[in-house]
Amino acid sequence: MYTDLNSEDFRQQFASGESGEYQFVDVREEEEHAEVHIPGAINIPLSEFAARLDEISEDAPVVLVCNTGVRSSQAALFLAGMGYDQDLIFNLEDGTKGWMKKGYKIEGEASE
Repeated sequence: MYTDLNSEDFRQQFASGESGEYQFVDVREEEEHAEVHIPGAINIPLSEFAARLDEISEDAPVVLVCNTGVRSSQAALFLAGMGYDQDLIFNLEDGTKGWMKKGYKIEGEASE
């Protein structure tokens, strides 16, 4: 269906640049994303996900993130159900909260 990965796995596999091009999508609401987000994440809220599906390429890996991995897993299941290659769908299972707990860099209003 999709692959769960934690923040450390994401940093090794994607943030290092070794995996080439990928899409990093934060599915939290706009206000949550503006407050704090992981660098490089674009915001497509889960509430708008189906309507904005055309913004997500089917040809590159997509890493989905939310606060704790719940909403992003729903988005991952949705993409799989829409026929996206399951090997290209990743869920950041510890979410933004897990990322911050590890002390990794963040952006947004809360980081200023």
